[in-house]
Amino acid sequence: MKAVVITSFGGPEVLEVKDRQIPKIQDGHLIIKVEAAGINRPDVFQRQGKYPAPEGVPSDIPGLEVAGVVSEVGKGVSSFSIGDRVCALVAGGGYAEYVLAPEAQCLPVPQNISLSDAASFPETFFTVWHNVFQRGNLKKGETLLVHGGSSGIGITAIQLAKAFGAKVVVTVGSLEKGEACLKYGADEFINYKENDFEESLGSMSVDVILDMVGGDYFPKNLKLLRPEGRLVYINHMKGRNVTLDLNLLMRNRLKITGSTLRSREIEFKRQLRDSLLQHVWPILESGQFKSMISHRFKIEEVSKAHELIDSHTHVGKIILEIK
Repeated sequence: MKAVVITSFGGPEVLEVKDRQIPKIQDGHLIIKVEAAGINRPDVFQRQGKYPAPEGVPSDIPGLEVAGVVSEVGKGVSSFSIGDRVCALVAGGGYAEYVLAPEAQCLPVPQNISLSDAASFPETFFTVWHNVFQRGNLKKGETLLVHGGSSGIGITAIQLAKAFGAKVVVTVGSLEKGEACLKYGADEFINYKENDFEESLGSMSVDVILDMVGGDYFPKNLKLLRPEGRLVYINHMKGRNVTLDLNLLMRNRLKITGSTLRSREIEFKRQLRDSLLQHVWPILESGQFKSMISHRFKIEEVSKAHELIDSHTHVGKIILEIK
């Protein structure tokens, strides 16, 4: 099979298409003939040598989410059959013509959605559902603030929060990105390059904040939260070391949490998958969720795709088409 290989750690130019053996089937797993793979920030970190793959996963083939057709089924698999259209969260190896995926991390692709679009779902849906709705406990009528609103995670958070009756405010780096967020349902945006988001929000307190920035955003986030507010971290691009005002934390009874996904056990991901099927998949099937694809690249153009994600200029997801 063809696969994208990290030939050495560095920039987009280190990614090359090479021949690799098709993975062998394992009990409780599927072999998926991949049509498309989503490109995510962790893929960049892995390319740079900053985010190694877990044990048992191809260490030099990036890719955490795919969509395609089941080509082989392992013993014990009961939910899928050969020929089914699926999307899957994987721990690596997604930039390839075939990938091994645990059944517990696979989801059916609704008939009204293309496989290319579905490749943008697993990483963002698993991440947003767990962090905003399970850890952040966002409820109908509450206000969610999303930093990085025009990212794949951000666009997903906007649409799911609105579908469940919340108000959404986002921070973005340009007018174009802000207007895109409004198109996907955000109620308001703040251009952080022109305005301080804490000053711009003023007296508007929020209930839940989804932050992938960290650093000096931390004290501003705490000041914006209502009593009983929840601050959820999924990355720390501006720094992981912060100073906490314990008095503010105690006085407003705030909760600070966060998570990573790639290293979590399969059983946790199974439970998360089942929750998505119950609560989120009906939204997809009804057509309420809008596709959020910024660009699509052929597998041979993978370096160009990574140049784009490195530029931070895109809105939504970047897709690598494998077929």
